[in-house]
Amino acid sequence: MSITPKNPDLSQLNCTIAVTGLKTGDNPQPGVAVIRSIRAAGFKGKIVGLVYDSMESGIYVEDLTDEVYQMPYPSAGAEAFWARITYILSQVAIDVIIPTLDAEVILYIRLQEELKKAGIHTYLPSEECFLLRDKTRLATFFPPRGILVPDTILISDTAAIINSKDQFPMMIKGRYYEAYKANYVDEGLKYFYEIESRWGLPIILQKMIPGDEYNIVIVGDGDGGILGMVPQKKLVITDKGKGFGGVVVNNPGLGDFAAKVISLLKWRGPCELEVMRGFDGEYYLIEINPRFPAWVRLAEGSGQNQPAAVVLKALDLPLEQLPGCKTGTLFIRHAEDIIADISTMGEISAKSELRRR
Repeated sequence: MSITPKNPDLSQLNCTIAVTGLKTGDNPQPGVAVIRSIRAAGFKGKIVGLVYDSMESGIYVEDLTDEVYQMPYPSAGAEAFWARITYILSQVAIDVIIPTLDAEVILYIRLQEELKKAGIHTYLPSEECFLLRDKTRLATFFPPRGILVPDTILISDTAAIINSKDQFPMMIKGRYYEAYKANYVDEGLKYFYEIESRWGLPIILQKMIPGDEYNIVIVGDGDGGILGMVPQKKLVITDKGKGFGGVVVNNPGLGDFAAKVISLLKWRGPCELEVMRGFDGEYYLIEINPRFPAWVRLAEGSGQNQPAAVVLKALDLPLEQLPGCKTGTLFIRHAEDIIADISTMGEISAKSELRRR
C-alpha cells in the first residue's frame, strides 16, 4: 500500500517550544522563520524565545513569542549556560528547544543528558558529527570519501594572503561566522582583520569555485537517511554572502550529492549545505551549517514543513513521510519596521526576561 506524504499537524500538541536566534535584518538569524513554520503547522501552544541581545528584533514582534529570556553568550561556557536554563525552567516548563545559531549548538549537544533529565527534548547530531562538519575539517574528511571540497587552508597571520596575489579572488572566512569574497590582497587583508577582531583565529582561506551556488536545507535521521530536503538556488546575495532571494530547484544530481554527504556524516537533525556546481560540471561542498538556515520558511512555503517535523522527532512522536517541495517556489526577504513601546526594551534589558501572556 502506498503512503501519502503529509506535513506534520501540530494543532493537538500541548507543549512549550523554545527557539533561539530572533534577529532579522542584514544578517538574519533563523529563529523567526522557524517559529513561523511551527505556527503554520497549527501549533497553538506556548513559544519561548531565547535571545542574547535586547536588540534582537523578533523580541518586539507581538504575535511571535509568549515569553522571552536572555541567555549568556556561548563563550561564557556550559556552566553559565546551564545555570540560566535551570532558572528559566523555574519560570516555565520547556518541552522542546530548537537551537538555531552555530556557536550555541555544541553546548546544547553537550548538555543533552542534563536537558533530557529536565524534561527538555532536542533533535541534534552527535558531538562527533558536529565536529566533522567544522569548516576547519571539511577539506580533510570529505575528499577521501568522494566529496569534492575547494582547496582550504587555516591561517593565523597575513603571510598567506600577501603571498597569494596570483590566486585571487578567494574566500576569507571566520570559523563560525562571516565569509567574504576578496578580489585582491588589500581587500583580503581588510577582511582578515575584520573577522579576527570579531571572532578570533584561525581564519580560513578557501579557493573560489566559479559556478552556480545552491543551498539545501535538510533534516537527517541520524542513520544516514534524510527525512526532508529542499534545495534552492540563490538569486540575491548580500556582501555577507546571505541569500535574500532564492528559488526551489529540481536538480537530481544536487540531491544525490547532498544525500551522499548526509549518509557519510549520519547527521541527525536540521542542517544547511552550501554547494557550488562549478563550470566544470562538478559539485563542491562549501560549508555545512549545523542548524536551520534563515530562509527555512521557503521549505514550509514550498510544501515541506521541516521545523514542524523536528518538533515531532524531538518528542519521539510519529512522523509521516514528508511531501516533496514545489519547484519554482520563490522567496524574497522583506525588511519591515517594528513599532514597539520603549518599556518592552526596558523590561528585557533590566530583567533579562519578558512575559506577554
